[in-house]
Amino acid sequence: MKQYGQIDKVTLADLRPDQQGEIVKIETEDGVFKRRMQSLGVVSGAAVTLDRSAPLGDPRIYSLMGYSLGLRNAEARQIHIRICIK
Repeated sequence: MKQYGQIDKVTLADLRPDQQGEIVKIETEDGVFKRRMQSLGVVSGAAVTLDRSAPLGDPRIYSLMGYSLGLRNAEARQIHIRICIK
């Protein structure tokens, strides 16, 4: 069983390649963005890992629910996560 750390305003943009996280919530006032993320599988409880980043760090590719999802850092900062403690 995986154990997760405390929610401490950690966002998807803070995830490093050697870490695994769990989605906690999407914090935005943009309803269209929130619905789009939810339709792509970014929902509470979903496990996420960082696959790779562009040479300058933006965008980044995340592995989520069996597929790859590319997000800009500005979008990733709106998704709160818990980091998995190994």
